[in-house]
Amino acid sequence: MATYNGGEYLVEQLNSIFPQLGTEDEIIISDDYSTDNTLEIVKELNDPRVKIYLNSLGKGYTRNFENALSQCTGDIIFLCDQDDVWEPNKVQRMSYLLSKNDLVVSDCKVVNDKLETIYNSHFSIHRTSSGFLKNFIKPRYIGACMAFNRRVLDCSLPFPKKQKYCAHDYWISLVAEMKFNVATLDEPLMLYRRHAHNASSGGEVSKFSLSHKVSTRVYTGICLLLRWIR
Repeated sequence: MATYNGGEYLVEQLNSIFPQLGTEDEIIISDDYSTDNTLEIVKELNDPRVKIYLNSLGKGYTRNFENALSQCTGDIIFLCDQDDVWEPNKVQRMSYLLSKNDLVVSDCKVVNDKLETIYNSHFSIHRTSSGFLKNFIKPRYIGACMAFNRRVLDCSLPFPKKQKYCAHDYWISLVAEMKFNVATLDEPLMLYRRHAHNASSGGEVSKFSLSHKVSTRVYTGICLLLRWIR
């Protein structure tokens, strides 16, 4: 989990996760030097499974996620935002599919800040499916809906240097599509909260210029080629 001034929704998110965890699981939180009560909330949990690190890799949510991922010790990794809500069977359903695949992406229900439904299915709106080329051209995966094994993690780290051209979920999904088995799960396993302070676009209409989109694909393509031959 990457956090930054997420105190408003953080408790609700964590409360949806804890019942799904075992004693050997961990919640790795990387905080990008929050100025609200985020760190106080985490420290008050007093749960040995929760480990908090300050982001040492540079400002921004992509570097914040990279810092969190570099601290993970488990064999299965779930990406997690600070403001969503997991369905009670998310870990069970995705872990089962990860026994046969390297990365799994689930559907989600898109909701507003009060958890009122905007869309029942992100997949239906964005016609989400697996495949390298279609997801390279137009990113359709939401990072918080992804889970993957350590092989994918080890191959994805470190992230490319220019984070403005390569978000963490875009990069991880393409590395997985390029080198591993990817499965999509047509089942909403998360309430994906959209509000005024979201750090990412979350698959919504992009506000980037055409030149930025082209630069993103060129830069990411070069980085993927270099990673392939590594």
